Order: sequence, then C-alpha cells, then structure tokens
Amino acid sequence: MPQPLHIFTWHVHGSYLYYLSHIPHRLYLPVNRERSHGYGGRTPSYPWPERVIEVPLEEVPRLRLDCILFQAHQHYLEDQFRILSPAQRALPKLFLEHDPPREHPTDTRHPVRDPGTLLVHVTAFNELMWDAGPTPTRVIEHGVTIPPGVRYLGGLERGVTVINQIRKRGRRLGYDLWERFRGELPLDLIGMEWQEAGGIGEVCHRELPAFLANYRFFFNPIRYTSLGLAVCEAMATGLPIVGLATTEMATVIPNGIAGFMDTNPRALSAPMRALLADREMACAMGKEARRIARQRFSIDRFVDDWNRLLREIT
Repeated sequence: MPQPLHIFTWHVHGSYLYYLSHIPHRLYLPVNRERSHGYGGRTPSYPWPERVIEVPLEEVPRLRLDCILFQAHQHYLEDQFRILSPAQRALPKLFLEHDPPREHPTDTRHPVRDPGTLLVHVTAFNELMWDAGPTPTRVIEHGVTIPPGVRYLGGLERGVTVINQIRKRGRRLGYDLWERFRGELPLDLIGMEWQEAGGIGEVCHRELPAFLANYRFFFNPIRYTSLGLAVCEAMATGLPIVGLATTEMATVIPNGIAGFMDTNPRALSAPMRALLADREMACAMGKEARRIARQRFSIDRFVDDWNRLLREIT
C-alpha cells in the first residue's frame, strides 16, 4: 500500500474539508491563537479523523510535506510568503477553487497565473466561468456521505433551507427570495446567524441529514455560487430539491423528476405547494434525487479522484 502523503492546507470550508479528510493522507492545518478564518484547525463541529493534524504557526516551516493545497485567494497571494519556508513553497501546488468569479462572471482572470500550479474546480461551471490563463485546470466534483440508517421521512409539511449568514451575503445567496417565500409558504432556515434572517437555529453537521429527513422538500434560493454541499447532502438524504436553474444546479436536478428548477422564482411557488400537499410525489422525487447523489456525489468516487490527482502531481 502506498505511503500516505503529507498535505498542507487551510481550514476554509468546514464541510468540504471534512469530506476531503476521507482521503488516506495526512492533512496539516495551521492554527493561530485567535483561531481566525483559515486558522481554526479541527473545529468541534466535525468528527475529524486522526490524520487531520493541527500545527501551530511557528512550527509550520519545519514540516516535511509533499504538496501545498490552497483554498483561498489571500492564502495564495499573501499568507504563503509569511508562513511557509522557501523549500515548502517550491513543492507541488494545487489551488482548490470553491466559487465562481465575483467581479465579472466571464471575464475575471483567476489570481493563480502559474503553469506550475494546478487549479482544481469543484464544479464544471466554475471552470467554465473563470479565465485561468496559462494555469492548468481540473474538475473534481463534490463527494458526500450521510450516517447509515438515515432515510427520508418527509412527514413535516414544511420546506427547509440551509445557508450560513444568508442575510449578510444578500442577493447572491438569495436572501430576498428567502424573505419572499417564507412569507407565502411554511419554510424553515438553518445556518449560522439564523437569528438575523428569521431562521430556527444551527444544526451540527453530523446531525444535519437526520434533521433534514423530516422535511417535505429542500429549498435552495441561491442565485450564484458553486454547488452547495447542503444540496448534495439533502439529495443523499432523499429530499426533493426546489431551486433556481442557475450555475451547476441546472445540471444536477432534472426538472420535474428529482425536484423543480426554474430561472423564474414565481414559477417555483406552485411546485412547492404541490410537494407540501402530496407526500407520495415528494417521496418519489426524493428517491430520484438520492439515486443521482449516490451516483454523482459518491464519497468513494470523490476519494478516488483526489487520490489519482495527488499521486499524479507528487
């Protein structure tokens, strides 16, 4: 069996990092006293395996590593020169891009402009929209897993939305649409800073699938982002998905089969009411969503893709 690789990265997106920790390699996370963004290490929300290792900042330059995995623009443009040694900066490098471009959807150059760094996108939509210039690119789609025994119930005649800081993140994450629809339909919001948006609370990641399983459908009001892991987790749990037919979502949910997609928000109201009224229809669509998730977002496929890529670059 090949020896595990030693990979240095930052804690940027907790759920993604948790799923990435399923690869059979050691992940070293820098931590500072403040536990600031990117330096939070093994946060208590996830059941981290032992191969996810916290490293105090002052010890980072002494680490023996095989590659560097960047996940945020600031860490690539600034922090690496402050915390990594010259020898570490010369190692094979990957940049994992979680989001599509903000400044302009098609004409934004990615900050990584280096033929020697591999730019890894989490969706084909991201790769399509970013101008990568001379930087080589690859796509590794999400992989998720839910606790064994969790199955869709759908007995609660309500929809559910999972978005952190939705009010602060505004129209891009669909705060206005959430506000509109929660005034018309029975919808619950969970996620960080839920109080500011009329939500009901936060749910620990390991408990999220069982919590979602009670709801009739999952509502995703996001206009423009990559593809939320919460959507993939809801699909794997067996919830039908209702949302906007934008970004990668348009390729994930076949309209009228695993849920309902439309670029016109007004067209989503009637399907949501239909799901609330017909649990059997919701169960059938949720079953199809689960089938798609097990095929497309399998954690085994995700791990295989990352293993292949890491062995290739190292």
